[in-house]
Amino acid sequence: MLYLIISFIISLLVSMVIIYYSHKHQIFMDNHDSDKPQLFHDNATPRSGGIGIIIGLLPFIFSIFGIKLLIPTILAFISGIFEDFHNSLSATTRLILQSAASIMAIWLLNAYVSYLGLGIYLPLWFAYIFTTFAIVGMMNAINIIDGFNGLASGVTLLILLSFGYISYSENNQELLKIILITIGAILGFIILNFPKGKIFLGDGGAYLLGFVVAIIGIFLSNKYDTVSPWYVLAVLIYPVWEVLFSIIRKLSLKKSPLKPDSYHFHMLVFRVLAKNNPLTAIIIVSLNMPFIYFATIHAHNSLYNIKIITLFILLYVSLYFYLLRKDKTIS
Repeated sequence: MLYLIISFIISLLVSMVIIYYSHKHQIFMDNHDSDKPQLFHDNATPRSGGIGIIIGLLPFIFSIFGIKLLIPTILAFISGIFEDFHNSLSATTRLILQSAASIMAIWLLNAYVSYLGLGIYLPLWFAYIFTTFAIVGMMNAINIIDGFNGLASGVTLLILLSFGYISYSENNQELLKIILITIGAILGFIILNFPKGKIFLGDGGAYLLGFVVAIIGIFLSNKYDTVSPWYVLAVLIYPVWEVLFSIIRKLSLKKSPLKPDSYHFHMLVFRVLAKNNPLTAIIIVSLNMPFIYFATIHAHNSLYNIKIITLFILLYVSLYFYLLRKDKTIS
């Protein structure tokens, strides 16, 4: 817990300094009067919360596992922070950096998806490709759901609490330490982000969080036979399905999956149910809690977690189209 407290204090203090200097020098600012479809705030706000979090992860250096994780995590963070600073990286460059960070983590931590459960194994060469794709996908998934105060960071906290419980159950004290440090760093950010939104994660922070939870989940399922890969997917299912559903939805409308719009699930929840920024995060995080809880207590059971994933998808799709019908912004 000492590591959690230290990372929390570091992250909080750095974030406070970032907020002050961002407003003073007008850097990292997300203007409230831009025409972005995902804009849901009324004041210019620094989108540099990832800086406090990445510096809050410095206690990683007191662990061999943490040092190996910190190096590619910094690269994952870099893939987004330049975008937050002055929109200077192309989508291709970001993808290259994210892939490089993923490959480095796979190599350093020996963390890759080789077993899919139910007796299905992947060839090693394909396991590396699949894992790289999964990590990059998770980085962008967290970025997609980062639309409201406390949403992406709140969902990430739930995921880390689940992974922390599994690490504790497997008596992996080193990994538990890493998870607690990450939780502390996120809490240092959340206290300034929720509910008032004094600072946002930004691309750098979202990519960082997505990268860390992806690596930890993959490491757990690869290292322990008692941890089903379907458990990991069940815990991550909200951001994962948000990405997949978004791609399917846009392609069905003959739109580019890469072009942002205002019809993601969290946006519909905001307009139809919550009509309030922080309340939107509370609703969605609360909806995720039971799924993550039941996945966690049945982490060894692939079939049970497949049922959880299926139930989540059915409820998500049903609620999505209900909200879509109620959305008054549709002409």
